[in-house]
Amino acid sequence: MNFRELKKRIKKNEGFSLKPYKDQLGYLTIGYGHLILPNEVRLLKTKTSKAQLNAIFNQDFERAVRDYKRLIKQKNHNRKDQELLIEMVYQMGAKRVLKFKKLISNIKKNKRHLVCFEMMDSLWYIQTPKRVKNLIRAFLKNE
Repeated sequence: MNFRELKKRIKKNEGFSLKPYKDQLGYLTIGYGHLILPNEVRLLKTKTSKAQLNAIFNQDFERAVRDYKRLIKQKNHNRKDQELLIEMVYQMGAKRVLKFKKLISNIKKNKRHLVCFEMMDSLWYIQTPKRVKNLIRAFLKNE
């Protein structure tokens, strides 16, 4: 499955930085929202090119798709369901997304507006309201 548009949307929602910065939760991050792990201190000490950060983005994106397929995927997910959940996994990680039990249940039942309600009724929304609003718009587009 081709996720070119989803990748573009994630990049836009994440923003980009060549230099490490602290995200809204205080975690060191670089590139397109890549969480700098303890074994990646080199990203703090050496200059990293946009090409290298694009490669890291692609690895992070592929991990999000794998985690979605392994931990969350339902047989009845349409493309919008998949894209929403993959972007959530990209941003938060699969373990946090799995805590959105009502959201996942409402996707399964095709209750799209309740999915959006669950997105807004969350700490995630409080932390990243602009992004969640963008995801809701994309999720409901052409309803």
